Amino acid sequence: MDVTFSFNNTYSRLPDRFFARVDPTPVSNPSLIAVNHELAELLQLDFHWLASREGVDVLAGNRVPEGAEPIAAAYAGHQFGHPVPQLGDGRAVLIGETVDRDGVRRDIQLKGSGRTPFSRGGDGRAALGPVIREYLVSEAMAALGIPTTRALAAVATGDSVIREQSLPGAVLTRVASSHIRVGTFQYFAFRRDVDGVRALADYVIARHYPSAAEAESPYRVLLDAVVARQADLVAKWLLVGFIHGVMNTDNMSISGETIDYGPCAFLDAYDPATVFSAIDQLGRYAYGNQPRVAQWNLTRLAEALVPLLAEDTEVAIAAAQEVLAAFAPRFEAAFHAGLRRKLGLSSEREGDVALGQDLLDLMRDNQADYTLTFRHLGTAASDPTGDEGVRNLFVDPTAYDRWSQRWRKRLAEDPDTVAERRAAMDLINPKFIPRNHQIEAVIEAAVERGDLSPFAELRTVLSSPYDEQPQFEGYAAPPSEQQRVLQTFCGT
Repeated sequence: MDVTFSFNNTYSRLPDRFFARVDPTPVSNPSLIAVNHELAELLQLDFHWLASREGVDVLAGNRVPEGAEPIAAAYAGHQFGHPVPQLGDGRAVLIGETVDRDGVRRDIQLKGSGRTPFSRGGDGRAALGPVIREYLVSEAMAALGIPTTRALAAVATGDSVIREQSLPGAVLTRVASSHIRVGTFQYFAFRRDVDGVRALADYVIARHYPSAAEAESPYRVLLDAVVARQADLVAKWLLVGFIHGVMNTDNMSISGETIDYGPCAFLDAYDPATVFSAIDQLGRYAYGNQPRVAQWNLTRLAEALVPLLAEDTEVAIAAAQEVLAAFAPRFEAAFHAGLRRKLGLSSEREGDVALGQDLLDLMRDNQADYTLTFRHLGTAASDPTGDEGVRNLFVDPTAYDRWSQRWRKRLAEDPDTVAERRAAMDLINPKFIPRNHQIEAVIEAAVERGDLSPFAELRTVLSSPYDEQPQFEGYAAPPSEQQRVLQTFCGT
């Protein structure tokens, strides 16, 4: 196992207009908050070294390790539907790439590492609270089996950052299969830099979709692959009740990973109109709007790729439209398949989708907790006396009673045994999610009292979301009326 990073950099070999070369800005007194042992092993890193003085200096940006080529990537984007021709890494530095134990190339990025040429007047720093939120939620998503960037480590900087008030600063070490976004393509498209779009597309094909290189129309295959991955990803989000909160095109990864955990949150009571993000005043990125927004974002990617799809513009646009039309059926197939599994159905029959949608409608009307309703259905499916756990979540329990009669009749037509069904349901319906009120309590303890023990405990709970964990039963509970978190905020 290597002690330090074994960098194998490729993005920094692209033309200089793709990024700015910039070192992280040192901090005054770095100290370790957390290091991810499991991810360190995957990256073939010694986590004892990461936790050492030398390792913490690297994670804080105080020392550039051997082989690193620090860069801030250029990208653009549509933010809340409005085009912004230049964004870029304003508070993050990609220090290099490494190939993990499974042969997968990974970016190692320091987030909150100081100003870059793309900072646009910002300080380039991150506060402790948003670093804790991204660490917890991204690792929870990984444990839930959802493609995501991951958190390798978090360090406190010893410096303050000024937002509405003075807050302790921190740096997150983020790991991704790449940080290339829809907005990266838009950066070159906005400048009518077709050579830049082509160079980026060729790079993405080589790194993420190598089979496309052999296709007759490689750029169409690329677009098709990204559309498919995003459709599957957003379906997974909805199936666990996740709300990204700021689905701008610069926050959509080309690799199909969830990226940029700002005002993100999870549903408590089910309602597709739910919005937590304080900056989403019109509900553009509400829970139920996420599939539509994803397709809108992918349309912006298709627009950037049009010059590569065919010499004739009309032919290229027609090809793009054909690919984009596949998004909705792909999403619906993935979401409906997942919904059937959440209901304990291993076979597919006519009426299953309506059965699932009727339950969701009843959950909305009865303010039922999304996560616990499905988790308790697993108990109810294996023992009719378990119905009480679901009934108690409904304002009108008889609404569930009427629906459950149809559900049990459908279960009786399925081939699985009771034990098989219960096991399968417990593997898709988590008991523990990063609930908003719990994250806020962890952040408050860390920021106000310097107490990181709640952070460590919640990390432990969220690492096994599908297990019963009776010693942590309280973490499964939805918030009381007094505990409810109504708004989340960006980390900037």
